[in-house]
Amino acid sequence: MKKLIYIFFALAGLTLVGCDDFLDRPSKTTMDDSNYWSSETNVRLFVNGAYQNYFVGYNSGWSSAYGPGVHAGEYSDDGSTSGKQPSLLQSVPKDNWYRIDDNLAGGSRVYWLSRTGASPWNFAWVRKWNLFIDRLQTMKDNGVLNDEQYNHWNGVAHFLRGFEYSRLVESFGDVPYYDHVVASTDFDDQYSDRTPRTEVMTHVMEDFDYALANVRTDDGANYINKYVVAAFASRFMLFEGTWYKYHPGSGTDALAKQFLQKAMSYAEVVMNSGNYAFDTDFRSLFGSETQVGHEAIMYRNYSADLKVTHCFASYSNLEEGQSRSANLSFLKSVRCVDGKPYTSSTVPNHASWRLQDMIVTRDPRFEATFWDEPTSSATSVYCVKFIDRIGPTYAYNGKSRPAKYGSDTNTNGYPVIRLAEVCLNYIEAKRELQLSYGGEAVTQDDLDKTINAIRNRPIAPEAKAKGVTAMAPLELNNIPDDPERTSDAQKATLSGVVTDPLLWEIRNDRRLEFYMEQFRVLDIRRYGKLKLMQGSLNPDILVGGWIDYNETLNLKKTFNLLTDGNIGKEKVMKLDGTIVTYDGTNAADMVGFRIPVNVVDRDEIQERNYLEPICTDVIKQYNDKGYTITQNPGWE
Repeated sequence: MKKLIYIFFALAGLTLVGCDDFLDRPSKTTMDDSNYWSSETNVRLFVNGAYQNYFVGYNSGWSSAYGPGVHAGEYSDDGSTSGKQPSLLQSVPKDNWYRIDDNLAGGSRVYWLSRTGASPWNFAWVRKWNLFIDRLQTMKDNGVLNDEQYNHWNGVAHFLRGFEYSRLVESFGDVPYYDHVVASTDFDDQYSDRTPRTEVMTHVMEDFDYALANVRTDDGANYINKYVVAAFASRFMLFEGTWYKYHPGSGTDALAKQFLQKAMSYAEVVMNSGNYAFDTDFRSLFGSETQVGHEAIMYRNYSADLKVTHCFASYSNLEEGQSRSANLSFLKSVRCVDGKPYTSSTVPNHASWRLQDMIVTRDPRFEATFWDEPTSSATSVYCVKFIDRIGPTYAYNGKSRPAKYGSDTNTNGYPVIRLAEVCLNYIEAKRELQLSYGGEAVTQDDLDKTINAIRNRPIAPEAKAKGVTAMAPLELNNIPDDPERTSDAQKATLSGVVTDPLLWEIRNDRRLEFYMEQFRVLDIRRYGKLKLMQGSLNPDILVGGWIDYNETLNLKKTFNLLTDGNIGKEKVMKLDGTIVTYDGTNAADMVGFRIPVNVVDRDEIQERNYLEPICTDVIKQYNDKGYTITQNPGWE
């Protein structure tokens, strides 16, 4: 199992010095650029350094960059916190902190990543993959690698370069593009201005095509293979194609169409492989200690024996706080088991907002994602998606909690990328092509092999015991029409109202499927809907889940918020919108949607927030060398 634990091979461990200096003598005891490229084993070791950077899973230790949002939080319209809501950037940073490659170790870089869901300004990894491509050619020329080995590893290098550039573009739009190792003396190259994103992503598409044609179908469990390439490529092509549609002037219709077609074709490589299936209940995908079923295309294992552990289960154990919890906007988006919005459902008790009722009236993924009773968290809704079903019970059963459920010694594994995402990428891309670019119509078969296949996942026995039942399929001739689709909040966004009910349902399915997985912020950015994070326009994000304060002493995990210290702080919103504040005498009236304590809207979100600014340190570095780099619109 050791090979399943991602090994970080630091760039510092491989000194890549100039080979043409006649004074340099190759060391016989240490590895450097003159003697490293001598075997396929060393090539594999070099690539292993990528796994922690790109296929993070739960990260490791206390690190949280790219990990689920239950720890460091996720910037989106799904979750809310007490006090003022965290804001997006309001001014250009003066320092250079977000360019630092700190091995994903936390601190400000985690903050930056959680805000954007993408990448900091850092081209070290671009250089690494360009150098790798160069050295592979030398190895082939010297007979160290045969054609099959060379093709595979060159494909891996192109895939990882495309991966890196995709995330850079998601953050900054235009970025300098390099397909070669930049010489340390070539300042014109080092300080070149930004390349248009359309050109960069066209190169990325070419990298993905090359990788798909050359990477091995199987290179060992949870190593990069053809299907890993195709799955991630479908993600990045969907982002770029939809970005062009919903951000006018950013790209051409022809490119939008091409990228969306690529998103579909890449997804089909995975979907048609026969290697993957929805044969595992939702919670087990995230809470099991080993890979279960066949849904995960890449999976990250953890091991206490090998001292590769994480902290995310501890932030799901009912004791640790969660910096953001699900808000009313998210709760309203979850479909009832008949496939309809709560506003039109006919499921018995569908109008109840009690969590105890919602877990049996809503999509089974809701029960698998949240604790089935209110908690003392900011919104009284608590995510237990990233822990197994036994872990939370130690919060109330009086038993000593095992190490795997606390601190940073958690050992449950993570599905780094899974079939569900690929299917949702496929169906969204196909619908967008049909609606805007003359693509083929979505059929019932398309829905059945994507959204309905996901909805038909097995239901855990523990969920069935609570009364959870299967979700109704989405039927092409009976698409529900959610009134939220044309709400004032939606009208206020950059892209406006979604006119197509089916596209709305596809997006809505993503919202629940990927809750707290750092997808939502990327989705609302590409949709042109960042304004949904503004409470003044979307007031439901400043309201939490339903709670009866008088019942909280009789739950599995009891708590009491009606204390003297909370007089004037605890508030609920009734169904009619009336706000009731606890005054020490009105406990019986404290039933409704909990309002996070001292909740305040975030700073104004502006159109410029769709792209991150180039910080002043980078601008100064260019200026000091006599060059200029273009700033993103609105940040000048």
